[in-house]
Amino acid sequence: MEIKRIGSQASAKGPADWFTGTVRIDPLFDRTDPARVSGASVTFEPGARTAWHTHPLGQTLIVTSGCGWAQREGGPIEEIHPGDVVWFPPGEKHWHGATATTAMTHIAIQEKLDGKAVDWMEKVTDEQYRK
Repeated sequence: MEIKRIGSQASAKGPADWFTGTVRIDPLFDRTDPARVSGASVTFEPGARTAWHTHPLGQTLIVTSGCGWAQREGGPIEEIHPGDVVWFPPGEKHWHGATATTAMTHIAIQEKLDGKAVDWMEKVTDEQYRK
């Protein structure tokens, strides 16, 4: 058994290559082989969002506070709220983040395939974000 105590893992700023705006990532867990799941609590300040990306084995988001937006490529922007659980299937291009006026926090859970959990792509433009 392993217990990770609150405060034992440092928060990190979301890298500018992967995010627009102010984003804080609080790691929760990152299992090693043969397990492959990892999870983090991610907080987006108003207007902040991920770049477009995919996950080789999919991703689950559990919204814990605030109000956010999520979009899969070719689909509408969906509003997400605390208690909502969002699933992106493997390889589905998508983004997620806060609304323009409200912060949002979610727990992101994904699995690694051959050591990789995410493929980052281009940033979501302001025009795409405001639609």
